[in-house]
Amino acid sequence: MSPFRLTRTLPEDATEAALRADVLRGLTATPKWLPPKWFYDARGSELFEEITALPEYYPTRAEREILADRAGEIAAATGARTLVELGSGSSEKTRYLLDALTALRAYVPVDVSESALTGAGRALAAERPGLEVHALLADFTSALTLPVTPGPRLVAFLGGTIGNLLPAERAAFLASVRAMLAPGDALLLGTDLVKDPGVLVRAYDDAAGVTAAFDKNVLAVVNRELGADFVLDAFDHVALWDAGREWIEMRLRARTAQTVKVGALGLAVHFAAGEELRTEVSAKFRREGVGAELAEAGLELFHWWTDGEGRFALSLSVVR
Repeated sequence: MSPFRLTRTLPEDATEAALRADVLRGLTATPKWLPPKWFYDARGSELFEEITALPEYYPTRAEREILADRAGEIAAATGARTLVELGSGSSEKTRYLLDALTALRAYVPVDVSESALTGAGRALAAERPGLEVHALLADFTSALTLPVTPGPRLVAFLGGTIGNLLPAERAAFLASVRAMLAPGDALLLGTDLVKDPGVLVRAYDDAAGVTAAFDKNVLAVVNRELGADFVLDAFDHVALWDAGREWIEMRLRARTAQTVKVGALGLAVHFAAGEELRTEVSAKFRREGVGAELAEAGLELFHWWTDGEGRFALSLSVVR
């Protein structure tokens, strides 16, 4: 069996402290908000897996199509000996890259879930003799110190997750990625593309109501972890297309006027009837915009691939 290591860069209590800080800031803001990372407890992760199989939700299938078709080109263009994956999760789609990168010597998955890192990392280490798997338990939106591994390195950020970051957050994130890269290294970035608003809204508001359950799960997390008393059925799931910003917003809309108590924070939160709590922004992109944001961070767009229907893109950029 090839080596597996896990390095913890987050303090033991980092998750609880971050949740407290986010809930306090978000529920006392105007308008109210909660960040989407808190969707993903065990139940939220299960629901998201269901979402990826829904007929309305195309991004996962579209990105997998590109990886299946283009992994060989990505490998040839990068010659990567180390693959770093930010927000690696189950590392399921990554296997296309692992198979294609014949010179690969090390895989560095980065995630905030220790169970996901350990499960996926140990499985890959067992399956692929000679591949060093060095997992990082870390928040990829913060500055990272990567382990010493052979170059060139390919950093992969898949799933269109960059769309969950606001523009200033994206700029900071891309600058932090650029700081990790040396000449010869590359960034593989997944971005969902601007398309018909009806298609976009249906992807975030499916007929079966799975996305609605996923959206409300953030309230269940706050209830469990911080002793809140949200009544999930007192909120409706809403998905809206913001044409000016070119992003989808997911919100929870209060059905009636109500007061929610968050016991661990000693906080009482008042909602008016119809008041909305933003739970996710999911930006959609155009090629020229992606290139401009990469250039601002000191990266040069080198390759651009889309699925057959032009719904999703993978871009490969290099240090300028």
